[in-house]
Order: sequence, then structure tokens, then C-alpha cells
Amino acid sequence: MPQRVAILGAALDLGAGRRGVDMGPSAIRYAGLRERLVRSGLDVEDWGNVQTELAETRPRGSERARFLEEILETCSRVSEQVEWARAAGFLPLVLGGDHSIALGTMSGLAASGLGGALWLDAHGDMNTPLTSPSGNVHGMPLAAAMGLCGEDFARDGVRLPSLAPDHVALVGVRSLDPGEQELVRELDIAVYTISDIDRRGVEPILREAIARVSGGSFFHVSVDLDVVDPEFAPGVGNPVRGGLSYREAHLALELVAETASLDSLEIVEVNPIRDHENTTAGLAVELAASALGARII
Repeated sequence: MPQRVAILGAALDLGAGRRGVDMGPSAIRYAGLRERLVRSGLDVEDWGNVQTELAETRPRGSERARFLEEILETCSRVSEQVEWARAAGFLPLVLGGDHSIALGTMSGLAASGLGGALWLDAHGDMNTPLTSPSGNVHGMPLAAAMGLCGEDFARDGVRLPSLAPDHVALVGVRSLDPGEQELVRELDIAVYTISDIDRRGVEPILREAIARVSGGSFFHVSVDLDVVDPEFAPGVGNPVRGGLSYREAHLALELVAETASLDSLEIVEVNPIRDHENTTAGLAVELAASALGARII
């Protein structure tokens, strides 16, 4: 029986400092996501997008964590959908939107207990409201998922913590704020920078990172497209030069597929406003296919 995949979207950009990633789910779908996965032999259902709020219609809230109330409302809806998908035998494929939606994805997965996450990202996403230089919540989901962001993040429908720090690995990092550096050292988080990848190569690092992530109640992979160099992924929320190449990104996700233990996949921060002819959304489709087992032969 083919693996069953449920596509879930969250057209949210309230956690970002730059508008546009709310159009990411539509761009990825338009680039042929469902058709590509079906060609790979998967049984795919698209469950549409959860309800989200518009920045223009809501107050910003605290400057330390702007739009937090609205973001957590969206995350509670994502959490519910992810939990339903897993209960029905589907692998959730969550499309963002900004990276704050990861709180919802991992909350839904954590119905079975604390799990692990492979975080492919140029940034650490480990700020808290006290350390964030911007107040943008898309820079906080990993810290929040480990229960480090305090009572402000406590909401019905969002399970926190959802991740165990010893089952977290960040790969492709090129930018860490001072507060994030301190947390990484304090919690002994596995962080593999782009320099590590240059020196050691993608395969040994991914195998090591996957081993670190495994062993919790779930194995989640979260892909921020800014992990890829802007030459190949120009349409992202916060591009940083010097990222993974096209082939390195594919190899990373092919190695994920080889484990046959993936419980959920998330692809975020595609910004069509900054993109060129939907190039980044097309790459997102290809990377999703690689993570879910697409093969040349």
C-alpha cells in the first residue's frame, strides 16, 4: 500500500519581519507538489490551509513577540490537523508560511510524547522574547518547542514542550544571535554549521544528525528554504549567502528518506515576492519529493 501523505498549509507571515511568505503554500502547490508526489507513488490528499489572521487587521501586541496571540491561534489549528493526520495513518506535510508554524506541527506530533527534530535552516530559531533582537516569532519556534519561552507561549491546543533538547539537530546554520549561542552551549544542542559541511561533507553530518534526532516519540524534519544558497533559492524570507548547493540539499533529504522513519515534514519561508519565476517553490517541491522517497531508478 502506498505511503499516505496529507498536505496541510498555514498561510501565515505574522512571525516574520518581511511580508510575503503567507503566499508560500499557494506557490508550492502551484509548482506541482501533489502531482510530483503522486508520480513518486504516494497516496496524497490536500487538506487545504488552516485559518490565519492578517497583520493589517490585528494589533501587533508585545514588541518582544509580535502577533504572538494570533500565531498561537494558528499553531493550535495546525496542531489539531497534524494530530488528526497521524491518527488517520497519514504523514503530515506542512507548508508555510513563516517558521513559527513549526510550533503547531510539533505540538500535534507531541500527542505521543517528546520527540526529535532535524532543523535545516540558515538560522538557529532559538531566540526567546528576552533575547530576540527583532521580536519576530519565526526566530523563536525551536526554543519555544523545548519549553524555553516562558508562560507567554502557554496556550490551550499548543503542547509545550514538544521537543527533547538531546534529540534536536540544526544543519546548515550560518547565523546565530548571541542569545542563541548561549542556549546552544547550555543545552548542548547539536549544531552543524555550513563550515562543518564544507569540511566534512553532507553525508557524514546528516547521518550523525539523524542519529541524534532519532529515539524520541517522533522524527520531524523542518526545512527552511533559506538553508539553500540564494543562487538556487532566491525567494525566501531571510536569505543568507553561502548556503547548501542544489545537490547538497537534495542529498540531505535523500538521506532522510533512506531512514524510512520520517513522521512529518515541514517546508517553510518560501516568499514568492522575492522569487524568480517560482524557482524556490519548484525547489521546495523537489526537496519534498526527495525526503519522501522519490528515486531516479
